[in-house]
Amino acid sequence: MTKGKSREQGSLFIVSAPSGAGKTTICRKIMETLDNLQASVSYTTRKPRPGEAAGVDYTFVTEKRFRGMIDKGDFVEWAEVHGNLYGTSRKRLERIIASGRDVILDIDTQGARQIKKTFGNGVFIFILPPSMTELRVRLEKRMSNTREDMERRLKRAVAEIREYKMYDYVIVNDQLNSSLGKFESIILAERQRSAKKDSAWVEKNIIRR
Repeated sequence: MTKGKSREQGSLFIVSAPSGAGKTTICRKIMETLDNLQASVSYTTRKPRPGEAAGVDYTFVTEKRFRGMIDKGDFVEWAEVHGNLYGTSRKRLERIIASGRDVILDIDTQGARQIKKTFGNGVFIFILPPSMTELRVRLEKRMSNTREDMERRLKRAVAEIREYKMYDYVIVNDQLNSSLGKFESIILAERQRSAKKDSAWVEKNIIRR
């Protein structure tokens, strides 16, 4: 902690969206824009996609190891999505927040619902595509998606989009720069909440000066 600054814990930003809405791109770019912000690297049983790095995009594990972690209560949330398992390490998340850094947690609606019930405070953000037609176009551009996989993702997208009212904020990702600006505004506003300020610091550094 820098001397003279209030001591604050980090905030947890939970971000969800249907596959192809642009969630991953937005999360990566916002971390390039703002300081003191990092991603929570989730565990998954799926295979890495081209360009993904272990420990950076995901922690890739076998299904046997993943289910062992479930049994030990290692996950604050976990879910099965498109036939693969995804989970967030409780210890990893708590360690980042305790250090004073904000965390972006990129998870699906199942995981977000679990976080709401089990983890406490968090800022929930949902990213919408401009339309289902545009979502299909974006998915078609992904060479890694088979036709069957794409249709499954589109069907799931409808169910996920209907969950948007569970979230605190909704961003329609029709233009990337505009969406990034809205996302940045949410994070900066949350950092100024009175609950984030340490009362002892205010007393010592503001009132008694």
